[in-house]
Amino acid sequence: MKLTNIHHVAIIASDYEKSKKFYTEILGLPIINETYREERDSYMLDLQIGDSQIELFSFPKPPERLTNPEAAGLRHLCFFVEDIDTAVQELESKGIICEPIRVDELTNKRFTFFRDPDNLPLELHE
Repeated sequence: MKLTNIHHVAIIASDYEKSKKFYTEILGLPIINETYREERDSYMLDLQIGDSQIELFSFPKPPERLTNPEAAGLRHLCFFVEDIDTAVQELESKGIICEPIRVDELTNKRFTFFRDPDNLPLELHE
């Protein structure tokens, strides 16, 4: 088996409209498709990110995230940016709090973290 790319990352939102606005208007991800599944009372929003997708879901009363970034399991989602200073300024101008920019000891590349509406840790990496 040879894995060649990430097809998608799935995120379950506690407030679908708030998360939809965050990912489309604040992060600027284009919508591929939006589907309402009546039998599940659930939306699925496909968003384009490079050659991959983010699937944003809504479900009635989803449980809260039980772990923080240092617990076992998925740690965070990271986005590549060409200019981290500009990206952070843009996020902060939209009311998104970013951690101070740090330098990765192994790659010497700069990065920072911020949170989505459900407190999911997101990273920007230059």
